Amino acid sequence: MDAIDLLIVVARVVVVFALLLVVTLLNVWLERKIVADMQNRIGPDRAGPFGILQTLADGMKLFFKEQVTPRKVELGVYLLAPFLAVIPALLTFMVVPWGRPIEIAGRVVPLQGTDLNIGLLFILAMSSVGVYAVVMAGWSSGSKYPLLGGVRATAQAISYEAAMGLSMVAVVMFTATAGDGGTLSLAEIVARQQGSWGDALGIPALGWIPRWNLFPELVAFGIFLIAAVAETNRAPFDLVEAEQELVGGFHTEYSGIRFAMFFLAEYINIFTMSAIATTLFLGGWNGPTWEGTVPAVVSAVLPTVWFLVKTYAIILVFFWVRATLPRLRYDQLMQLGWKRLIPGAFVWLILSTVVIGIRQFGWPWT
Repeated sequence: MDAIDLLIVVARVVVVFALLLVVTLLNVWLERKIVADMQNRIGPDRAGPFGILQTLADGMKLFFKEQVTPRKVELGVYLLAPFLAVIPALLTFMVVPWGRPIEIAGRVVPLQGTDLNIGLLFILAMSSVGVYAVVMAGWSSGSKYPLLGGVRATAQAISYEAAMGLSMVAVVMFTATAGDGGTLSLAEIVARQQGSWGDALGIPALGWIPRWNLFPELVAFGIFLIAAVAETNRAPFDLVEAEQELVGGFHTEYSGIRFAMFFLAEYINIFTMSAIATTLFLGGWNGPTWEGTVPAVVSAVLPTVWFLVKTYAIILVFFWVRATLPRLRYDQLMQLGWKRLIPGAFVWLILSTVVIGIRQFGWPWT
């Protein structure tokens, strides 16, 4: 690795970090505006045009606000928890490809932080580490309400990570039939969704349908989306920080920049989960680029545009769900996870296995 390679790696990391910060500012403003419209309110409208700088103003306020540390906290764990929330949130997006590879100084540079051959396992690992932040914040605060929020977070994460992982397995198994064996690399999964189903099945009439995993794995997509909402502690699964029951949940005893870090991690996770859903089910950055008919710069940027359009379509679902659905009771949350999603994911995985087996080896596998 020479100096140019090192600079490219640093540049990719900086771009990912900047992208996540910018989309977080945009997403907070967008959610407040959408929910306000759905509730016949105005929403933020003072800071900047259309109130778009309100999130920046709130962040600056929290940055300079006094940080109160309660007397009975476990200080080391209490201070570590906000960082343990933000760092896994940032690292998870590092393996998501957000554009078509480009060429710089004779080198093909993928538009992602890093292309791991175990990308999906890395995502599951980072999402598990993020739960520790909530648990540690709740336990170390020395208060009963944050502790209850931390305990709830543990049970909720265990319940819905299983369903999320099983939905990913179905995608990995199906993707293996579209290439040379299975892969856990997100860049490779995107590459295997290029083209159309008309080309893949030899049916010209289906040439207008993109070769997304969404169509054969629609049930897995639904399970993944529900589990993603629960994993990010979003309504109607926000029992970890239910104000009516737990005052503020696991971050009740946090203020200032420490609270802002939890807030930042939540919205980064929303964008990341939506980006992962786009990568696994909606073809990632695949889309028409019209090479030769538009300028080369436009053709190079279009894949990233398609990726962001698909990702924000899913983010809008997050906001829509928050504005329309009431919070679940805790027994309903557990029943949905253990009695509906996990059995449903198992059944779908078995059906997918049977169909893939028939497709690969014929019936009855003779």
